[in-house]
Amino acid sequence: MENIMIPLFAKRDGVFRLRAYESVRDEHDLREEAERMLDEVNMLDKRHVHAASMSRGDKRRLEMAMCLVQKPKLLLLDEPTAGMARADTNNTIDLLREIKEKRNITIAIIEHDMHVVFSLADRITVLAQGTPLVEDVPERIKGHPKVQEAYLGETQTA
Repeated sequence: MENIMIPLFAKRDGVFRLRAYESVRDEHDLREEAERMLDEVNMLDKRHVHAASMSRGDKRRLEMAMCLVQKPKLLLLDEPTAGMARADTNNTIDLLREIKEKRNITIAIIEHDMHVVFSLADRITVLAQGTPLVEDVPERIKGHPKVQEAYLGETQTA
C-alpha cells in the first residue's frame, strides 16, 4: 500500500504538520494515536481546545507531541522555554525529563535560561561568541574560570 499523508495537527497560521502512515486502517486508529501522544505530554484534557487559544506552554507541549509521534532518536530543541512563565518552564522541565526516561532518547538543548540548563543537562557546552569555550558536567561549569571570565568579565580567585 502507498504512503498516505494525513495531517495530525494544524496551526491557525497555516503551518501544517504531516505524518506519513503506511496501511492506515481508519480514522479511529489515527485518533487513538493522537490521544496517546496528547496523554504522554499531559494534554489529553485539552484535546478539543483549538491550538490558537492555548497558552505558550501548552502550545510547546502540543509541538512536543507532534515531534514524538515520529518516534525520534534525537530531539534538538532551541530555547524550548522561551517566553514561558516560571510554572510553565518547570512543567516543561518535568516533561522533558519524563520523555528522556520513558523513551531513552537524546535531547540536545540550546538554552539561555540557566535554571533549565542546570535542571536538565548531563553535559554542557558553553559558547562564547559562537565558539565552544568549555564542555563539562554541570557541577564543574558554574565555577569554571573561563566561563566566569567570558560571562562575568573576571575570574574568581579562591
